[in-house]
Amino acid sequence: MKALIMLAKAAIGFVWFILILNIFMPFPGTAAIALYIMTAFLFCMHGLQMLIFIGAFGDKIEMSSWEKWSILIFGIFALLDIRRKHMM
Repeated sequence: MKALIMLAKAAIGFVWFILILNIFMPFPGTAAIALYIMTAFLFCMHGLQMLIFIGAFGDKIEMSSWEKWSILIFGIFALLDIRRKHMM
């Protein structure tokens, strides 16, 4: 399970790399616009996950600041890793 979570985190990291690369060196045509929309959507969804999780469990489990920010970057895969580490 740990290996699959790490593989998924690597995939999400690659997606973030492409999305950030698009901000600094836009892809040609309408691909850039689609990637801008995907960047905003991914950032909002992961930010919402982070706020909900910290609001629900922030006082119940001791998390490092990296674990809190990793939810913003990796989303559900960071949550699965935190669950495996703290709640099992």
